[in-house]
Amino acid sequence: MEIVLEKRAAKQIRMSAAEAIEDGDNDTLREDILDSFPEDGVEMLEQVLPSGDFMDLIGEVLDEWSGDDVDELFELLEIQLTEYGVDLKFEGSDDDLEENDEHDDNEMSIFDYDEDI
Repeated sequence: MEIVLEKRAAKQIRMSAAEAIEDGDNDTLREDILDSFPEDGVEMLEQVLPSGDFMDLIGEVLDEWSGDDVDELFELLEIQLTEYGVDLKFEGSDDDLEENDEHDDNEMSIFDYDEDI
Protein backbone atom coordinates (compact mmCIF):
# COMPACT_ATOMS: atom_id res chain seq x y z
CA MET A 1 0.00 0.00 0.00
CA GLU A 2 1.26 3.49 -0.83
CA ILE A 3 0.29 6.90 0.50
CA VAL A 4 1.47 10.05 -1.24
CA LEU A 5 1.61 13.34 0.65
CA GLU A 6 1.41 16.59 -1.28
CA LYS A 7 4.30 19.07 -1.10
CA ARG A 8 2.27 21.51 0.96
CA ALA A 9 1.36 18.73 3.42
CA ALA A 10 5.03 17.87 3.95
CA LYS A 11 5.80 21.57 4.30
CA GLN A 12 3.05 21.95 6.91
CA ILE A 13 4.43 19.04 8.92
CA ARG A 14 7.93 20.50 8.65
CA MET A 15 6.77 23.96 9.83
CA SER A 16 4.67 22.48 12.63
CA ALA A 17 7.59 20.32 13.77
CA ALA A 18 9.85 23.38 13.86
CA GLU A 19 7.26 25.14 16.04
CA ALA A 20 7.03 22.07 18.28
CA ILE A 21 10.81 22.14 18.69
CA GLU A 22 10.63 25.81 19.73
CA ASP A 23 7.58 25.48 22.00
CA GLY A 24 8.04 21.95 23.29
CA ASP A 25 4.36 21.24 22.54
CA ASN A 26 3.42 18.39 20.21
CA ASP A 27 -0.37 18.78 20.27
CA THR A 28 -0.55 21.01 17.19
CA LEU A 29 2.04 18.86 15.44
CA ARG A 30 -0.05 15.75 16.13
CA GLU A 31 -3.11 17.37 14.53
CA ASP A 32 -1.10 18.75 11.59
CA ILE A 33 0.32 15.31 10.82
CA LEU A 34 -3.17 13.83 10.83
CA ASP A 35 -4.54 16.66 8.67
CA SER A 36 -1.67 16.23 6.19
CA PHE A 37 -2.67 12.70 5.26
CA PRO A 38 -5.40 12.22 2.66
CA GLU A 39 -8.65 11.00 4.20
CA ASP A 40 -8.67 7.81 2.14
CA GLY A 41 -5.07 7.17 3.22
CA VAL A 42 -6.03 7.46 6.88
CA GLU A 43 -8.92 5.05 6.33
CA MET A 44 -6.58 2.52 4.65
CA LEU A 45 -4.06 2.90 7.46
CA GLU A 46 -6.65 2.37 10.15
CA GLN A 47 -7.58 -0.94 8.51
CA VAL A 48 -4.03 -2.29 8.85
CA LEU A 49 -3.10 -0.81 12.24
CA PRO A 50 -3.59 -3.15 15.19
CA SER A 51 -5.26 -0.40 17.23
CA GLY A 52 -7.25 0.80 14.22
CA ASP A 53 -6.39 4.37 15.19
CA PHE A 54 -3.95 6.49 13.20
CA MET A 55 -3.68 8.97 16.10
CA ASP A 56 -2.19 6.16 18.22
CA LEU A 57 0.49 5.61 15.58
CA ILE A 58 1.24 9.35 15.44
CA GLY A 59 1.51 9.32 19.24
CA GLU A 60 4.02 6.46 19.08
CA VAL A 61 6.08 8.33 16.49
CA LEU A 62 6.08 11.50 18.59
CA ASP A 63 7.04 9.51 21.71
CA GLU A 64 10.07 8.10 19.86
CA TRP A 65 11.01 11.45 18.32
CA SER A 66 13.83 13.30 20.08
CA GLY A 67 11.98 16.57 19.54
CA ASP A 68 14.93 18.39 18.04
CA ASP A 69 15.33 17.16 14.45
CA VAL A 70 12.59 17.54 11.83
CA ASP A 71 14.21 15.03 9.45
CA GLU A 72 14.23 12.44 12.24
CA LEU A 73 10.46 12.90 12.59
CA PHE A 74 9.94 12.11 8.89
CA GLU A 75 12.26 9.09 9.16
CA LEU A 76 10.37 7.73 12.18
CA LEU A 77 7.05 8.23 10.45
CA GLU A 78 8.28 6.35 7.38
CA ILE A 79 9.74 3.54 9.50
CA GLN A 80 6.55 3.10 11.52
CA LEU A 81 4.38 3.02 8.40
CA THR A 82 6.72 0.57 6.67
CA GLU A 83 6.26 -1.83 9.59
CA TYR A 84 2.58 -2.03 8.59
CA GLY A 85 3.27 -2.43 4.88
CA VAL A 86 2.65 1.21 3.99
CA ASP A 87 5.07 3.01 1.68
CA LEU A 88 5.03 6.75 2.40
CA LYS A 89 5.88 8.87 -0.64
CA PHE A 90 6.09 12.61 -1.00
CA GLU A 91 4.86 14.40 -4.09
CA GLY A 92 7.95 15.63 -5.91
CA SER A 93 10.29 13.16 -4.17
CA ASP A 94 13.27 11.57 -5.91
CA ASP A 95 11.30 8.46 -6.93
CA ASP A 96 8.50 10.47 -8.53
CA LEU A 97 10.93 12.67 -10.42
CA GLU A 98 13.00 9.76 -11.69
CA GLU A 99 9.89 8.05 -13.00
CA ASN A 100 9.00 11.21 -14.91
CA ASP A 101 12.57 11.61 -16.24
CA GLU A 102 12.84 15.10 -14.79
CA HIS A 103 16.18 16.89 -14.85
CA ASP A 104 18.42 16.25 -11.81
CA ASP A 105 18.23 19.91 -10.74
CA ASN A 106 14.56 19.41 -9.93
CA GLU A 107 15.11 16.40 -7.67
CA MET A 108 14.21 16.76 -4.03
CA SER A 109 14.00 14.37 -1.12
CA ILE A 110 12.13 14.88 2.13
CA PHE A 111 15.47 15.15 3.89
CA ASP A 112 16.64 18.21 1.98
CA TYR A 113 13.23 19.84 1.59
CA ASP A 114 13.52 23.59 1.17
CA GLU A 115 10.65 25.53 2.74
CA ASP A 116 11.03 28.22 0.06
CA ILE A 117 9.93 25.82 -2.68
